[in-house]
Amino acid sequence: MDLPVMPPVAPMLAKSVKEIPDVGHVEPKWDGFRTIVFRDGDEVELGSRNERPMTRYFPELVESLKAELPDRCVVDGEIILAIDGRLEFEALQQRIHPAASRVRMLAERTPASFVAFDLLALGDEDLTGRPFGERRRLLEQALAEASDPVFITPATGDPVVARDWFSRFEGAGLDGVVAKPLDGTYQPDKRTMFKIKHDRTADCVVAGFRWHKSGGIVGSLLLGLYGDDGRLHHVGVAASFPMARRASLVAELEPLVEDDLSRHPWGEWADQEAHASTRMPGAVSRWSAGKNLSFVPLRPELVVEVAYDQMEGDRFRHTAQFRRWRPDRDASSCTYDQLEEPTALDLGEILPLGR
Repeated sequence: MDLPVMPPVAPMLAKSVKEIPDVGHVEPKWDGFRTIVFRDGDEVELGSRNERPMTRYFPELVESLKAELPDRCVVDGEIILAIDGRLEFEALQQRIHPAASRVRMLAERTPASFVAFDLLALGDEDLTGRPFGERRRLLEQALAEASDPVFITPATGDPVVARDWFSRFEGAGLDGVVAKPLDGTYQPDKRTMFKIKHDRTADCVVAGFRWHKSGGIVGSLLLGLYGDDGRLHHVGVAASFPMARRASLVAELEPLVEDDLSRHPWGEWADQEAHASTRMPGAVSRWSAGKNLSFVPLRPELVVEVAYDQMEGDRFRHTAQFRRWRPDRDASSCTYDQLEEPTALDLGEILPLGR
């Protein structure tokens, strides 16, 4: 491979802001794997956000990129997976598997797509020093004939349209919008763009905690919500605490420690059959390989208000942010019913899937 921009490249990043800035360009924020595609003829490499290649996990996409991209180019974008008109990040995660046979099977069963949103190189020319507005025009020209499963992300310069997208597109599994200054150059690993994500709160039961990797202080609070089945389901963690606060939490939580696991709602967490019927905090995951998934069980009496951006199935998509304790709330009242559900939207209204 011989390109003017060679792998690995750390993708340009975005900083979180509360409002959509009027910088001339806004795109949907795709919920997938950030990927920089390097193509030199028959050679294709998919570079991830951590700069490790993901090429082997998406063989079907490699073939599509050869067919739809210019012969020599470097394109920044997102690998996504759509099922029944909605992005499914959990299904996309399953594509990262060590067994080649399973990768091939999943490539046929759940084929991925690629959404392009920046052009870093074309032919022999390095474009990273050019303004984004120019890179975008060149991207549109280079991918003018591209078709499913390779797309150019929609974009708008109209703040009214951008706010509408922010409101509606969540119903198709997207998680906000990204604003990009039109005069900005491509700056790897720098937060020069702006991301605007949904910010919601929920009252959750604190049913345990994990120790911090440094030992002796609280690493994360384990959060639960009661489902219609009456069971307390593990929905995620809150871990946004200063180091001094992590230390003081140990003493505060000590009176709630449950020594008898048989009386704890997640006492069966080591039983794999139990994970099939409810969310528990010790589920085996290749994403957490090598981590200690054990936890200190607490009597499910403490309620905390946390901020979250979106749900993935029945749990928080990202780490929740601590807001405040809720001594006025009874733990049994912390149910899924309090969560806001976005109005469903078919992804086909955003991307020309299947066309």
